[in-house]
Amino acid sequence: MKLHYYPDTDSLYIELKNTPGTEAREIVEGFVADFDADGNLVGLDIDHASRKLDLSKVETVALPPASAAE
Repeated sequence: MKLHYYPDTDSLYIELKNTPGTEAREIVEGFVADFDADGNLVGLDIDHASRKLDLSKVETVALPPASAAE
C-alpha cells in the first residue's frame, strides 16, 4: 500500500494494489474508489484531504511480517 499526497490539489490517493484502475466510482462526495478490470478495489482518492483528515501523522498497527504478504 502506498499513500500519495498532491498538495496542488489537496488530494490523497491511497494505492491499495499496484494494478491499474479501469473504473472510478464516487462513493460519497469527494471520495472516489478505483476498481480494476475484475471489479477489485485498487485505490481511493480523497479530494480536499487536509480538510477531511488529520494528515499530520500516519500510524500503522499490527502489520503482518513481509514474508506473510508474499
